[in-house]
Amino acid sequence: MKGRHVLLTGGTGGLGLGVTPTVLAQGVKSLTLPYQKTPEVERLKSRLAPADLARIRFVATDLTDEASVQALVDGMDQVDVMIHLVGGFSMGKTHEYPLETWRKDFQLNLETTFLLCKYSLRRMWEQDYGRIVTVGSRGAVQPGGQLAAYCASKAGVVALTQAIADETKGTNITANTVLPSMIDTPSNRAAMGVENANQWVKAESLAGVICFLASEAAQDIRGAAIPVYGNI
Repeated sequence: MKGRHVLLTGGTGGLGLGVTPTVLAQGVKSLTLPYQKTPEVERLKSRLAPADLARIRFVATDLTDEASVQALVDGMDQVDVMIHLVGGFSMGKTHEYPLETWRKDFQLNLETTFLLCKYSLRRMWEQDYGRIVTVGSRGAVQPGGQLAAYCASKAGVVALTQAIADETKGTNITANTVLPSMIDTPSNRAAMGVENANQWVKAESLAGVICFLASEAAQDIRGAAIPVYGNI
């Protein structure tokens, strides 16, 4: 990704703490990071060198709002790579699951993916180059009980990504997704303890797969759903 302009959502979150430094290490020219929580921005800044921070543009953005997403993407000089990490996880038995929560799950996991892809693709079509990498889930292809909304929305992410890959055949635009199992993030450790954390997927490991798919070297990989399961 040397010299490329990259849009990375979720770059200030728990997974982003592993992905953002890895993306910067690829030699990107600029990195645009949308955010909502200022403390997360400060946490990330404390872990990066001044030279890396100089390449980052932080933009307050509501990724569930179409106008906000459009302004984010249109405000970039160029959109060579779009990596979408943002998503949410929730559990509940299907017969007890509130419709309002179901809709929020789909908004966060699937609708944000659609909006980021929609506006990034417009820029990529203009230049006939682009790399789109989304984050699905193991649950998208191996659904589990009490995870209906999460698994269904992530399955939608996979389908959306593969549809885009088909739409962009014959171009230098690719779209692929990764399917992580449990990711070793601070929030997951807080919620589930650390007893089995050594078996979870490390954020830096997932970042390596993401960065390859976002690179020029992955020009012949289209519509792939790459399992990144760790030892679970």
